[in-house]
Amino acid sequence: MTQTGTSLPAVTATRRAVGVALAVLAGVALAVQSRINGELAVRLDDPIGAALISFGSGLLVLIVLVPALPSGRAGLRSLRAGLRDRRIRLLQCVGGVCGGFLVATQGLTVPTLGVAVFIVAVVAGQSSSSLMVDRAGTGPGGPQPVTTPRLAGAVLTVAAVVISVADRIGHSGALVLAILPLLAGLGIAWQQAVNGHVRIVANSAMVAGLINFLTGTAVLVLAYAISVLVRGTPGHLPHGPWWLYVGGTMGIVFIAVGATVVRYTGVLLLGLSMIAGQVTGALLVDEIVPGDAGRPGWNTILGAALTLVAVGVAVLPARRRG
Repeated sequence: MTQTGTSLPAVTATRRAVGVALAVLAGVALAVQSRINGELAVRLDDPIGAALISFGSGLLVLIVLVPALPSGRAGLRSLRAGLRDRRIRLLQCVGGVCGGFLVATQGLTVPTLGVAVFIVAVVAGQSSSSLMVDRAGTGPGGPQPVTTPRLAGAVLTVAAVVISVADRIGHSGALVLAILPLLAGLGIAWQQAVNGHVRIVANSAMVAGLINFLTGTAVLVLAYAISVLVRGTPGHLPHGPWWLYVGGTMGIVFIAVGATVVRYTGVLLLGLSMIAGQVTGALLVDEIVPGDAGRPGWNTILGAALTLVAVGVAVLPARRRG
């Protein structure tokens, strides 16, 4: 993968710690977004349509915001120059395809697999792929060694998610469908890596988010067109509270933070930190606003705690170098 010509800042222990904290907060935002999009899908009775609304709304916000800001216009010019000068490849600008595939896969498989199996498959794919992406140097921070603590952190994260959803896993006959979210999880690590390149070349997290939402929305438009041919269009948009339509805006926060801090954390640590935030945020959301599954049990709380331990284990090499 072509590296950018932009010089990367020295990765100090402080920068890495701040990056981890921001990634955890982005994970919390993703957990809240999941509940919002899930509620929208139920009320619309169309998961792919709900995903398109979420992605499309985020794209509309960025289409208006990025050209309106001087930094956004400068970022678009920088990205165009980077593509022309081959400091970044066109392939590195389509990370949003993985995001769109992830959301589309959720709509296609969650009704059969359930959220528990879906999350396990995605996290397993993301954790293993992050190791390979870091080792290959695909991210803007260059190659990251696959040390024993980093490998242990990835394994512990998978174990933590399995523990947290152990009482909800079932329908073994449908597990073959888990291949789709597993592939989506594999794509997440690559998405975060290439979005980091776009962020550096454009010098703008919002431009990276715009490109991500543009390509992701394109995938969802195609998926929705196929869905319409199969099952038709929904009768009408659900009449509900305003927060049903802010999932895309929260997705902007998730993408922008990931694109900004990946050069400090590496892809693996970024993924682990976001998973920690997602699990913790899910606990808070389920406790404050319980869904159909009820409030979290002891195994879910134990899994969340183990996830936080996994992040601490993975960051140990950085602290020693510091």
